[in-house]
Formats: sequence, C-alpha cells, structure tokens
Amino acid sequence: MSNIETNAHQLAERYLALGGKRLSKLDDNIVSTRKWEDEPVEASRFWKEHIASLPEDQRSQVETLLPSMNDK
Repeated sequence: MSNIETNAHQLAERYLALGGKRLSKLDDNIVSTRKWEDEPVEASRFWKEHIASLPEDQRSQVETLLPSMNDK
C-alpha cells in the first residue's frame, strides 16, 4: 500500500470514528460525497481541516473509502 493510500485510509477511519455521516458517490468515474444527516461537530471540523483541503486526487482517495450511497 502506498503512503497516500495509507494516509487516506487513516483519514477516512478517523472521520468515521468521529461520527462522520458523509457517503461516497461514484458517478461516471467522478467521486464525490453527499451528506444528508447532521454529523457531530468534531467530524465536520475534521473533514474541513484534514480532508476538504487535500488536493483533489488525495481527497478522492479518502472519499472512495467512505460508505457508498450505492450500499444503502
């Protein structure tokens, strides 16, 4: 596993452990997230500080590790 993948996994796990509610969405090979439910302040802050600010390719790595909308 590469360093970026390891870091992405750690970020996704930490976000989810904080109660993060975002779900990944893959549409036409474009990865994004959706959030319909309120999430704890700590998870929201963690997302803004550690994930939202990543370069797009690294942020996509994290997003693909979140639970998928297709699984619901």
